[in-house]
Amino acid sequence: MAKRKAENRSFLDKWEAEYLFTYVKDKPVCLVCGVNVAVSKEYNIRRHYETKHHDKYKDLDMTQRSQKVEEMKISLVSQQNMFKKATSQSEAAVKASYIVAAEIAKSARPFNEGEFMKKCMMKVCDLVCPEKKQAFSNVSLSRNTVADRTCDLATNLYDQLMEKGKDFVAFSLAVDESCDASDTAQLSVFIRGVDSNLCVTEELLGFKSMHGTTTGKEIFEEVSKCVTEIKLPWDKLVALTTDGAPAMCGKKSGLVGMVREKMREENCAGELTVYHCIIHQEALCAKALKMEHVMTTVTQVVNFIRAKGLNHRQFKSFLEECGSEYADVPHHTEVRWLSRGKVLNRCFELREEICQFLETKGKDTAELREQKFLCELAFLCDISSHLDALNLQLQGRGRIITDMYAAVRAFKTKLCLWENQMLQGNPCHFPCCQSIKAQISTAVFPCAQFAEKLSVLAGDLPTSMPRNASLNCLVIPSQLMWKMHQPTSKWS
Repeated sequence: MAKRKAENRSFLDKWEAEYLFTYVKDKPVCLVCGVNVAVSKEYNIRRHYETKHHDKYKDLDMTQRSQKVEEMKISLVSQQNMFKKATSQSEAAVKASYIVAAEIAKSARPFNEGEFMKKCMMKVCDLVCPEKKQAFSNVSLSRNTVADRTCDLATNLYDQLMEKGKDFVAFSLAVDESCDASDTAQLSVFIRGVDSNLCVTEELLGFKSMHGTTTGKEIFEEVSKCVTEIKLPWDKLVALTTDGAPAMCGKKSGLVGMVREKMREENCAGELTVYHCIIHQEALCAKALKMEHVMTTVTQVVNFIRAKGLNHRQFKSFLEECGSEYADVPHHTEVRWLSRGKVLNRCFELREEICQFLETKGKDTAELREQKFLCELAFLCDISSHLDALNLQLQGRGRIITDMYAAVRAFKTKLCLWENQMLQGNPCHFPCCQSIKAQISTAVFPCAQFAEKLSVLAGDLPTSMPRNASLNCLVIPSQLMWKMHQPTSKWS
């Protein structure tokens, strides 16, 4: 009975010419008006044709009907393709909107940049492909749209991280707290996890603003929330990387102590391995040179030029009149470690112009012209450049601790080589020192003093693997996010 019913409701080819119907997506469709018939029965199809279109097409013979059916079928296909094209264009416009929103978010630009970008796209479209203007116009890049797209992308990334977290066999955290330009403490938490196939996932787990105090307890509460929200068990935490702040590494009231206490409460069998951020250690070692007096003088000079708008404008005009290769001097900020080398090198290259400008302002430049100071400035420029290169080598995603310590060990070997060369009076790897040495007497250039500083720096660099560092170190996050200060110091 069911088989006979199914056969009676199957669409027959002869109905196309008899009733001007066709079969589209398991439904009979009238070629004249486009109406669908719910049940594929000849009675229903014949009733629709006789009540709606019989009078118009009753005089056509079978040949004419067949031609008419073919024309109508071609017209129907073209209509369907038009709707498919419109849908495809709409999907492309939405996808393009998400891509632009992602780029705006990555570059940390305001959401209303999307409107400006769309204006630029429309101008380009008018000249390059005016026939595509409507397609570009369909891309929505309003401020609210970009904000919504960014939220969608962030939610999707977080969901992906939660899904991958289910397969983690071990994970580690890197935690850093630093103040932004508005003196608000920003806590960043990074996670690196590995699954049973040794597939490593490294991602920003949380970024929290802390408006009150930043004690170890409060930092732990925020870190604990991040771990709980992603539904990761504490017994899979194998390592924690922090800087050397007491609120971080305190054994009782610090983050490290509280994380270990939490793991004991959860009856975790594994032991937590704690690491000091190697990049932070490298930055601290740079202070072992004990050349703060040089950096202080340079900072005072730069702040005198940059702190007041009139001085800054006059200095840039002065450089332009002198035909200098450089147009300005950059600011130095303590938190931005890489800015030190850039400021020192620029001031060294513009040392003569800076002295001339300060003299026009009635400032004493005797210290800046001393041979001893110039030698120290040249040495600090060169060693800062080498340290900055090492710093950049330690940064980046997917770095593992063994590679990072290998880079530090290689740098220590270089320091030993440079020390021997400096003792021999051959600063071939120190271009600024070579420049100054060519201008002054060889006897005045303190090669032995600089060789001693290189020896001290080599002794302070961390060149051995941390105690208890086993294969767990392969999941240590490689770097911390440091929020950048804006320069606020003044010098008058």
